[in-house]
Amino acid sequence: MVRIGRHVSKLTGYAPALPTPFTVEGDIDISAFEQMCDLQLTRGATALIVCGTTGEAPTLTPEEHRLLIQIAATQTRGRIPVIAGAGANATAHAIELTRDAEVAGADAILSVVPYYNRPMQAGLYAHFQAIAESTGLPIILYDVPARTGCCLSDHTVARLAELPRIIGLKDAAGDATRPARLRPLVGANFRLLCGEDGLALPYLAQGGDGCISVTSNVAPGLCRSMFWAWKQGHSVHARRLERPISELTAALFHETNPAPLKQALAFLGLMSPAVRLPLVGLSEPHRIELSELLFRLCHEHGDQMISSVRTAPVDRRVAVG
Repeated sequence: MVRIGRHVSKLTGYAPALPTPFTVEGDIDISAFEQMCDLQLTRGATALIVCGTTGEAPTLTPEEHRLLIQIAATQTRGRIPVIAGAGANATAHAIELTRDAEVAGADAILSVVPYYNRPMQAGLYAHFQAIAESTGLPIILYDVPARTGCCLSDHTVARLAELPRIIGLKDAAGDATRPARLRPLVGANFRLLCGEDGLALPYLAQGGDGCISVTSNVAPGLCRSMFWAWKQGHSVHARRLERPISELTAALFHETNPAPLKQALAFLGLMSPAVRLPLVGLSEPHRIELSELLFRLCHEHGDQMISSVRTAPVDRRVAVG
């Protein structure tokens, strides 16, 4: 099977939004992050997203931000793109993060809509235009109104798509029909990437190109098998695969991302469940539910999961660290 999405300008398929693993002392766990990069690469990831929402970017220092990008770039060695989160609600700060990411080895930037200050559409256009003029890297816009309190209108996306460095949109606005509206406005080459795992298949059905995914951190095989089934016209099989993916996605968003994700990866022996304040770890009832779900999925889907059955949690009676 030919890998798709190797070049960021043609990005498609599933790209994981990687969490940032921490040691018990609260530092970045470099070996765990290297392992996650390697595992995702071997499981067919079409890009690695680092220092984004799932990577707890607001809690990272500039030095940690650069370190994570450098590690990802070193592990991938140019085989797939490294896309670095570099957004901020102050345009000057976003430009600084963007330039740092470029120096650190990123292949593209994921730039979120400015949060909290709720700019008008004209301000959003000017913000992203200024970032695009500050870098030589391609930029993927990130629209996630549930977190930013502000959204990119279709008209603003279309205007920004005319700028040569802005090549795509991570769309977490919650509207699976949006690709059908946007595609005539942005052209065939502009990347429309679903930012909500629960809407990935309907988003593809409406003309989306792929998904920047939390769930594929845990079930990369299931996610990519669903994508390929859909692309090859096997819609019934794709919908069958969507069921366990949807079940896992629901469990990974019981509480604020990435606490459930990191707990899932901790159950699978891949990293500590630690998150940085103001986030806290997953509550005990949801930890039990997640453990039971992972036990079943690992036995039902085996090598479609990020880790093998041998390292899966056994049942609710297992002590959880």
